[in-house]
Amino acid sequence: MGLCPIALLFRMADTTATSTAVAAHAASNENARWRVIARNAFPFVVVLGLWEIVARAGVFPAKLFPSLVTVAETFVRLTANGILPHHAFDTILRLLTGFALAAVVGVVLGILMGRSRRIEDIFLPLVSILAPIPGLAYAPLFLLWFGLGNKSAVLLVAFVSAFPIIFNTWTGVKAVKEIWVRSAQAMGADDKRLFVKVIVPGALPYILGGLRLGLAQAWRILVGIEMLAAVPWGLGWMIFGAREFLNTDVMLAGVFVIAVLGVVLEKFVFQKLEEYTVMRWGMVR
Repeated sequence: MGLCPIALLFRMADTTATSTAVAAHAASNENARWRVIARNAFPFVVVLGLWEIVARAGVFPAKLFPSLVTVAETFVRLTANGILPHHAFDTILRLLTGFALAAVVGVVLGILMGRSRRIEDIFLPLVSILAPIPGLAYAPLFLLWFGLGNKSAVLLVAFVSAFPIIFNTWTGVKAVKEIWVRSAQAMGADDKRLFVKVIVPGALPYILGGLRLGLAQAWRILVGIEMLAAVPWGLGWMIFGAREFLNTDVMLAGVFVIAVLGVVLEKFVFQKLEEYTVMRWGMVR
């Protein structure tokens, strides 16, 4: 049976109102997204604008304070001839190798310290004493022990970046609520299931925080050790080498690549890992 004209008009009005509401909601979401982008971009726009003003005003010599155009041209040139990608690849390889060693050793040792009082009594004083020492202070020892080249650079990165991972993992294991452990044991969980289902998930937010801090430590020490270890390629080597010839534009291009790589690792590794674990489990917001 067909609808009467009045009912048809009402239905058309409802459909139009629904479509309008959906369009308004989509437009609101789009505007909110652009506001977030603008808010995040604003500090960078201000800093880059001030940089360009100072560079063009001639406050410093152009060789020491190049304009953004000069830095961009240098970045494009170094990328096009393959020099910058080669430096970046070697640095990333050293970083990931050293950081992987630190992550494995740091997480395992941190968990053992958190679960065993005897292991905690042995290692906690050592970690507490060694961790505050600046990473570059260890560089001469590692160069004497392991020689110049990649081995000393990778091992020093692993050694220095392991400390925040150990501390945070140990803290996370200690922070697991006793009621969770007792509840799991009351429900018949053995040591393996207790570790996998309770200890690791409960400590994971701390572990991820430790990995973030460890990666930051790895970046800082790697840029320095690449010059001291006399490696043939690497962003640190490029930056320090450019300083000798006052090539500030090359230095800034290397710093820019380091910043971009750091953001990529943060957004596409740690943030995704967080989303698929602790955020999905409702442990952080």
